[in-house]
Amino acid sequence: MAVDKKILDLKQRREKVYNGGGMKAIEKQKAMGKMTARERIIALLDADSFYEYDIFVEHSGTEFGMQNKELPGDGVIIGTGSICGNPVAVFAQDFTVAGGSLGLMHARKIAKIMDYALNMRMPLIGINDSGGARIQEGVNALAGYGEIFFRNTLSSGVIPQISVILGPCAGGAVYSPALTDFVFVVDKISKMFITGPEVIKTVLGEEISMEELGGARVHCEQTGNAHFFAETEEECFRQIRQLISTIPQNNTQPAERTNPEEPLTKKYNIGKIVPADPAQPYDVRDIIRSVTDGSEFVEVMELFAANIVVGFGRVNGETVGFVANQPLVMAGVLDCDSSDKAARFIRFCDAFNVPIVTIEDLPGYLPGVDQEHAGVIRHGAKLLYAYSEATVPKITVILRKAYGGGYIAMNSRHLRADFVFAWPQAEIAVMGPEGAANVIFRKEIMEAENPEAMRQTKIQEYKDKFANPYVAAAKGYIDAVIEPTETRKCLIHALQVAQHKTVLRPEKKHGIPPF
Repeated sequence: MAVDKKILDLKQRREKVYNGGGMKAIEKQKAMGKMTARERIIALLDADSFYEYDIFVEHSGTEFGMQNKELPGDGVIIGTGSICGNPVAVFAQDFTVAGGSLGLMHARKIAKIMDYALNMRMPLIGINDSGGARIQEGVNALAGYGEIFFRNTLSSGVIPQISVILGPCAGGAVYSPALTDFVFVVDKISKMFITGPEVIKTVLGEEISMEELGGARVHCEQTGNAHFFAETEEECFRQIRQLISTIPQNNTQPAERTNPEEPLTKKYNIGKIVPADPAQPYDVRDIIRSVTDGSEFVEVMELFAANIVVGFGRVNGETVGFVANQPLVMAGVLDCDSSDKAARFIRFCDAFNVPIVTIEDLPGYLPGVDQEHAGVIRHGAKLLYAYSEATVPKITVILRKAYGGGYIAMNSRHLRADFVFAWPQAEIAVMGPEGAANVIFRKEIMEAENPEAMRQTKIQEYKDKFANPYVAAAKGYIDAVIEPTETRKCLIHALQVAQHKTVLRPEKKHGIPPF
C-alpha cells in the first residue's frame, strides 16, 4: 500500500507539471495559433520516443515575490527522443509558464541537455518561445544565456544544432539561434529581434509592428537570419525531420546512406534544361534535380539571396551539398549576400564531411557603388576562404558562363577542386566577350569605317579563341569536357574516387576568415 501511495504521488506530481501554466494559459497559447511545448515535442519526434529529464526542477528566484510562485519545470522541457530512428536531444520553452522566461534553473536545464547532446554526439533541437530573460532573477538570467552561448560555440562543427522559433525570441535570446546551424521559422508565429517595437519607438520615435520588425518573412527574405520558412508548425516539423534524416548525426559519422534511385528524367531532362542562347535564364534547381536520387532536393535559405542556391540532395545514396548559381535571379551573379550564404553552407558541409558539388553559371560579381560600399570585397572573400579551407571532396560542373573572379570563387581548380567538369557550351574567360572585345580591340574598333561591324567581328574572334572550355582544358584546369547527359555518371564516379580523400594542411590553431 505504501508503494502504491508513492506511485500515486509521483503521478500527481507529474500531472501538475504536464499542465504547465494551467488551463487558462494553455487556452491563451492555443488562441495565438500555437501548440503547447509538449505538443510540439510529440509532433516533432518519432511516436513514443520522448524521454523527459529534470521534470521536477524548481526555479531559484527569491526576490520580488518569486519565492511564493510555482513555475512547473521552470518553463522549459528537456529530453531525448528520435527522428526517423536516429537519436536527438531537444528542449522546448513553455510560454504558458511565466512566458517561457529564462531564469537560472531554466538555463541550467537547457545547458544540461546541450551537454548531453555534445557528449553523446547527437543533434540538438531547441524550440524557442520565450519572453526573454526573467527580470526578477537579474544577473543570474544573463549568466544563464552566457552558458548557453558558450555551449553553442563549443558544439559548433561537432553536432548539428537546430533552432526553431515558435513565438517571441528577443534581446540576448536571439544570439543562441544565431550561433546554431539552421533556424526554422513559421509565418505569423515567429518573432526575432534585439530590441522590440516599443523600445525603438521610445528611443528613435519610429513606429513598426513586431511582424515588420522581426517576423518570419523578414528573417527569411531580408536578413538571412532564418534558413527554413513554413506556413504552419506542422509543416515546420516536417521540414526538420527531412533535414535531420538527410544530414550526419555528428562530425565523425557520415550521413545515413539510402538505396540509390534514378532521377525523374522525364520531368528533369538535363539535356533540355539549359537554353542554347547564353543570355536566356533557366532554373538551376532543375539541373540539381536532374542528377539527384529521386530528383529530391532539400533547399536551404530558399528565400534569401536567391541568386545562389544551396541545399542537400543524394547522389547514388550519398548525401551531397549543392552550391549553384541561379541564372533566374540577377543572372546568377555573386554579391555580398550570396557570398555569405554560400560560404556558411560550405563550412557546414566541410565540418560534417558532406561532399560539395558546385554547379557554375555566372558572369562574375555584381558591379556597383552599393555593393562596393557594402563590402563586397570582404564578403566575396568569405566564399574564397570557405572553398579553399574545405577538405571534403569538391566537384565542380561548369554549365555555361564562368567569368573573371566568379570563375575562381566557384570552386575552381585553383582553390583545390578535386574534379572540374565542363559542358561543351561552357565559356571560361576573364570577362564576357562583349566587354573583352571593347577592351582588347578598342583602338581597332574606333578607327574602323564601321565601328559596330568591327566590334561584332572582334566579339566573335574573342568567342572563338576563349569563350569555350578547351583553352582551360588544354591547361589542365578542367579534367573533362562532358556531355550534359554524362553529368550524373561523372558525379557518381568522382564521389566514389574521392571518398577516402585525405588532405594535409599547415598546423595552426585556426585560420582568420574575413568575417
